[in-house]
Parts: sequence; structure tokens; C-alpha cells
Amino acid sequence: MLKSARNQGKRERDPEGRMPLADHLRELRNRLMKSVLAILVVTIVAMVYYKQIADFLMDPVRDSVGCTKGFGEAAKEGETCAEITINGLIAPFTIMLKVALTAGVVVASPIWLYQLWGFLAPGLHKHEKKYARSFVGVGVPLFLAGACLAYVVLPTAAKTLLDFSPEGTGNLIPLDDFLDIVTRLVIVFGLAFELPLLLVLLNLGGILSGKRLLGWWRGMVLGITIFAAVATPTGDPLTMCALAAPIVLLYFGAVAISLFNDRRRRRASPYAGLDDDEASTLDDVPEPVASTDSVPAPRSVSDDGAGGPNRMNGYDDAT
Repeated sequence: MLKSARNQGKRERDPEGRMPLADHLRELRNRLMKSVLAILVVTIVAMVYYKQIADFLMDPVRDSVGCTKGFGEAAKEGETCAEITINGLIAPFTIMLKVALTAGVVVASPIWLYQLWGFLAPGLHKHEKKYARSFVGVGVPLFLAGACLAYVVLPTAAKTLLDFSPEGTGNLIPLDDFLDIVTRLVIVFGLAFELPLLLVLLNLGGILSGKRLLGWWRGMVLGITIFAAVATPTGDPLTMCALAAPIVLLYFGAVAISLFNDRRRRRASPYAGLDDDEASTLDDVPEPVASTDSVPAPRSVSDDGAGGPNRMNGYDDAT
């Protein structure tokens, strides 16, 4: 009896994902808490190994722009190089937090991307959820690919920027500023690589069509270029092009997938290609009516009286 009362107290879940606004906000809060908790757990673990992670982040830049000789001798001989330094007493602790938090966001990406999919998926139809289940399977590699691209591009971008230094000058790169650039590059590149996946998801939900996405290609290319110029912390053309070019290619890939999905949807439903305000093609030519001579006249109830086989006391039924 307790089990039945508990089941009666629970609200049945709508199979189409409809729920009140309060339930939507409650679900969003729960999924945000799960995502933050996952990032926090990975961040705590990364604090233990933050020195190894910091060396992993700095090694490519050291190899690219590090001084082969002493810093003073390199500056005297006109060698363009840089030294990564730490300034301040609290800076090492701040650096540890930045390194650990960056590792937490990247490593916990499968969990918070799954929570994002879990919040968006109820808005899709039942037959479309099977396509949305690949959101996490595709989203995580895309995010990691963007983060890896930022890691690969950063040494070349650093060398390009340091080449503008006047001869005979040395460069000191504060480690906390360097980690800020790395963190922004990793997050910006990773999230930017999720744009095509978001467009495909909107197409699966019937919000955007492939034809409309294709018609936006000029504005999208311009917008992606402007976003890459603003979002990259280094501001050099090399990093901007390294971010904009893959996103443009992924955008056209998303357009191709959306067009294929629209074609498949039109094959499944003959009315899928019609707009909501499009008039139906009705035949306004009246059909000829059959001649009254060949149609028997209807029988009147009063004509039959009570003598019909299906009548009782002058009525059609027993009442």
C-alpha cells in the first residue's frame, strides 16, 4: 500500500517532454549541479598533479620561444626568446587553481555535455531522440579536437608574436598570464567546435532547415571570422585563421547533414516540405451529382407505420 501511495504521489512524466516552467527550472538546476560537481571532483584531483599538468602546457612554448643560452646572453646577442616567470607570493597558489580548473573543464566534458543533451533532448520527438543520443558521442571528440588544436597552435602563435620584439630585448612571460591565454584558447576552441553540432541538433528538432542554413553561409562565414578575431586572446592572424577555418568547414558539414536530413524527412512525410501558412491545393471544380431518377426515394417513417419488420409499436427500437 505504501508503494502504491508513493507511485500515486509521483507525477507521471509526459512522453513528449512537456512540463511546467518550474519543473524545467528544477531540472536545469539539478543538471547544472551535476556538471559543476563533476568539474569540481576532477579539479580536486588535478590539484595533486598540477605541476605535471603545468609542465605539459608549458613545454611546447618553451621549446618554441625558450632561450637556448642564458637570458641575459641571449638578449645581448639579439636572440628573440622568452622566459616564463612567476611574480608574487600568492601567484603559485593562483596558478595551481587555474591549471586544475582548466583540466577539470576539459576532462569532465563528457559529463557536462551529457547533462546538456539530457536537458535539450525532451524537446525532440521520440523518433528524433535516437539521433540526438549521438550528441555526446560527437560532442566530446569535437570539444577535445578544439582543445588539442589550441594546444598545437599556441607555440607557433607565441613565436610569431615574439618576432615583433626589437633586437637586443628580452621577453618575460608571467606564468599566470600565460595560463590565462591557454585557458581561454582551450575553452574558446573547444566550444567553437560545438557550433556545427548545435546546428544539426536544431535541424533535428525542426527549428532550422538545411536550406535556410545554406542561405546564411555568407553571414555565417563573416560572423565566424569576426568571432575568431575577438575570441582569440593573442589577436594574431595565425591563431584567428586556425580557429576560423575549421569552424567554417564544420559549418558546411553541418549544412550537408541538415540537407540530407530534410530530404529524408520529406520522403517520410509528403507534408513536411509545406510551410505553415501555405494554402492547400484544393480542387474547386464541383463534381456532378447523380440523377434523381436512378436513386430510390427515401422511406418516410410515417409511411411504414408499425408494419415494418424492425419496428415495435411504431418505433425504431424497443424504447
